[in-house]
Amino acid sequence: MESRKTVSLIVPSDIVARGLGSILEESGEFSVEEVFHDFSKAAESRLRGIDPDVVIIDPVILDFKSRKEGRNMLSDVCDSIVIALDGPAVTEDVLKLYDGSVSLYDRQDELVRKLRNALETRQPDAVSDGGELSAREKEILVCVAKGMLNKEIADKLNLSIYTVITHRKNITRKTGIKTVAGLTVYALLNNLIDLASVQ
Repeated sequence: MESRKTVSLIVPSDIVARGLGSILEESGEFSVEEVFHDFSKAAESRLRGIDPDVVIIDPVILDFKSRKEGRNMLSDVCDSIVIALDGPAVTEDVLKLYDGSVSLYDRQDELVRKLRNALETRQPDAVSDGGELSAREKEILVCVAKGMLNKEIADKLNLSIYTVITHRKNITRKTGIKTVAGLTVYALLNNLIDLASVQ
């Protein structure tokens, strides 16, 4: 049997933490390792130590100025998928910065599906260098070849910027090409784009 994915929760409410924890545990796919009620230095240190697969954070735990930096702050602490808990005080532009979002109104199957999708998007099946690009990676490669920036790609494909960056790293690893010009030539040679679309 495949091992459960580990989850840490950063939420100020005991009720929400216990509810999310219970639902995730019941799914059989996830194990809640730790619950933090703030994003203090002690919480950061503990997250570094356990490095969970997924962190679910309620952005309201951060002061208003820091909400847009929440995802970056967590990237400095651990290499986890970071999911925002959507609520009335969380704006759409903040949610887009995360690897995904869940709502207090999601049913168990929706919550599990969202976490599963975020994990699959961020950590695609391991493929050795030189492996076949996935359909999503090809889609992102086409955007890169057309000169689009990460933010533009994220907006166009309705992804977080961090997911786009992860896909770009995978594209570079699989193709061995680090430059935009090189990736453009690769896309042309593999008939992903035509010459007219990049001129």
